[in-house]
Amino acid sequence: MKYPVLLLLGGLLLTACNKPETQPVSSWPHVAPGSYAAAISADARYAAVSSIQDGVALWDLQNNALLYQWRHQDSSDNLVFTLAISDDNSHVVTADHNTFALWRTADGQNVGYWQTDNSSIRDIALSNNGAHILVGRSDNVVQHITLSSGRRLDFLGHSERINSVALSPNGRYALTGGNDYQAYLWDTQTAQILYSFPHPSRVTKVAFDPQGRYAFTADSQQLAQIWDIQTGQRVSSLQMLARQQIFSAVRFSQDGRFLLTGAPTRNLVLWDVQSGRELQRWRVSPRVGSRPPSAVVHAVAFLDENRIISESSSGLAEVWEIRYD
Repeated sequence: MKYPVLLLLGGLLLTACNKPETQPVSSWPHVAPGSYAAAISADARYAAVSSIQDGVALWDLQNNALLYQWRHQDSSDNLVFTLAISDDNSHVVTADHNTFALWRTADGQNVGYWQTDNSSIRDIALSNNGAHILVGRSDNVVQHITLSSGRRLDFLGHSERINSVALSPNGRYALTGGNDYQAYLWDTQTAQILYSFPHPSRVTKVAFDPQGRYAFTADSQQLAQIWDIQTGQRVSSLQMLARQQIFSAVRFSQDGRFLLTGAPTRNLVLWDVQSGRELQRWRVSPRVGSRPPSAVVHAVAFLDENRIISESSSGLAEVWEIRYD
């Protein structure tokens, strides 16, 4: 991938100051009244979109074709609020507050349902082949589940509720963040903490680079950091101008040069990993009827070298162009 254009004038980075682009290259409606949650696969082939009206819908983004629709058992309102697609595209995991389910993308069949006890699900992640599931809970516990053996490992490193979890494609490493101002990288075989990433406020979003190079952690104020997974050292901090910034979606590019973030403020931003500089900014379409106009960016991905794609609470999948020299 080439680098987007960086125009310098008087030592100032102009691309970060330009007015955000609001006209997508193309867009498709996936949920007419708006979505509740969404996930896009690493290669931007699939999108899983949750809504009260349609349940969870799996879309083929290459052909904009609806493949399957799923609903949780005994769920009339279908409040699936978090979901994930495995890095190899083989499975999708969906979760409401107390139940999570695993689905195969090959035939749309359900693999199983599981229920949590005495706590609600805050976030969920999935490994390749649907082999391992990581569940972040409201009781401060993160649970790693190996489906073939039924083994459940509880990670008790956090002292307050969990906000965000991520799992390596092979299921061996977990990244978790909570209200205790901490993010931890830990080994799912032993629950041993490998690195601690402290923040000045509650950690609201974590993400892995699937290639095993970087970790992303962000808090509820103004600190978002990229870490080298091999050394535990900080690579960069995102150079944010806003006083308060919360991220709702994160994705590293395949080559590890760029980071995409989405926010509850309609903002979609491309960053340089090594410097933390903002390179380009877009604003997704607002949800119909929202006053003031608003939308949460649920998921982001790199379509190819020239385009990115977003799913938001507006119910739209939108494609955006990256500027090049």
